[in-house]
Amino acid sequence: MNATAHRRTLVRLAGPVYLELLASVAAGIINMVWVARLGGEAVAAVAVATNVENLLLGVVLMAASGTTVLVARARGAGDPGALRSAVRGGVALGALLVPPVAIGGYLLRDPLAALLLGGSGHPAHTLATAYFAISLPGTAVFFATTVLDGVLKGAGDTRTPMRLAFLANGLILALDPLLVHAHGVEGAAVSTVAGRTAALALGLLALRRSTLLKTARAARPALGTAAALRRTAATGLPMSVDFVARMAGALALVSVVARLGVTEIAAYGIATKAMYVATMAFYALRQAAAIHTAHLLGAGSDRRRAVGREALVLGGLLGAGAGVLLLLAAGPVMRGFGADPAVAGAGALFLRCLGPYLLLMAGFIALAGVFEGSGGSSRLARITVAGVLVQLPLAYVLSAALGLAGVPVAMALAMAAQCAALGLLHRRTPPGAGPAQEESDTGVRSRSA
Repeated sequence: MNATAHRRTLVRLAGPVYLELLASVAAGIINMVWVARLGGEAVAAVAVATNVENLLLGVVLMAASGTTVLVARARGAGDPGALRSAVRGGVALGALLVPPVAIGGYLLRDPLAALLLGGSGHPAHTLATAYFAISLPGTAVFFATTVLDGVLKGAGDTRTPMRLAFLANGLILALDPLLVHAHGVEGAAVSTVAGRTAALALGLLALRRSTLLKTARAARPALGTAAALRRTAATGLPMSVDFVARMAGALALVSVVARLGVTEIAAYGIATKAMYVATMAFYALRQAAAIHTAHLLGAGSDRRRAVGREALVLGGLLGAGAGVLLLLAAGPVMRGFGADPAVAGAGALFLRCLGPYLLLMAGFIALAGVFEGSGGSSRLARITVAGVLVQLPLAYVLSAALGLAGVPVAMALAMAAQCAALGLLHRRTPPGAGPAQEESDTGVRSRSA
């Protein structure tokens, strides 16, 4: 496979993933618009619940991402028994994660809301508790859908998850006006769970119709369920840690910006939403690189360096394009969110300073997908955690000196350090299976012997 073929495969896989992510963010924004009609307390309650869900996504990524890599590797090897084990391991791990979150979260919904809002006396506490009473049990559907997406993507199908996301978010948008008007924040939670449930039902139907998975169901699994679960967890845990570390770092930056004033925190909140539209494209490319790399390695073809080069080229184009676009359109973007002049000015400055960070981040995220697909994501997670720990003190110091503009400068410097560490690691990676992959495979063979 030549460079052009690698590039086309990455674009083919990444395009639907990006549209899937974009649909979810768009639905979340419009959902918040409807909730905003209920008042500030309702907005605060749903915002807190959304942040909790983002962290829970990091938890279930352990099952979904691990399943994607292992299914793609089994598909590349043409081994239906390994493919069936990969699916069973992901389903079993996802099922294991549901009870503590869905049942435990429901039972602890009141103290959880109080913890996140700074006490049970907060005006939004009762509303947040009511939202959690529906959304946390609904994580059973959320987790199941995420694992199902992981199976389909590992099988090389990124279009079906995109269509399911369009269905789920379309239903949410259709139900929101009715349910929010009739039942308040509980209605917003019900519409979200209902949309995801419909998508899950159709996703399971698509899974049953998959020719590749029909073949796998007829094969004898290569591993027992317990061994398959352990392998999925070992493969997906570093990716989960990577995501949670980035989410935690983003939340910690909010407290750094909050020191600067109300205008700055409002500007940062709006500007980051615009930034996420760009960075989602990077993460779509990362998933594509992980799927493609795992598939090639499963087929016995080590093309990590070639895939890495093409991923870097595409990432560089995306990062540079996003930086230039935000530089030119920062003002209109901020005004499009309805920000007042002071907030719009501060947010536009933040967006104009993001170019170096976006370029570096795009390259890092793109190359990270190659490490995920080859089993080297544990080292990647350590680099991410270290980068977040470097970013926070830098942001604290530079924002004190430069105001809000100091935050993207700190983000760029921390990302430059991460890129340097990842580049060094990539150059030192020998041809053949990565150490993490070899260790995982050896462990599985020894347990199944």
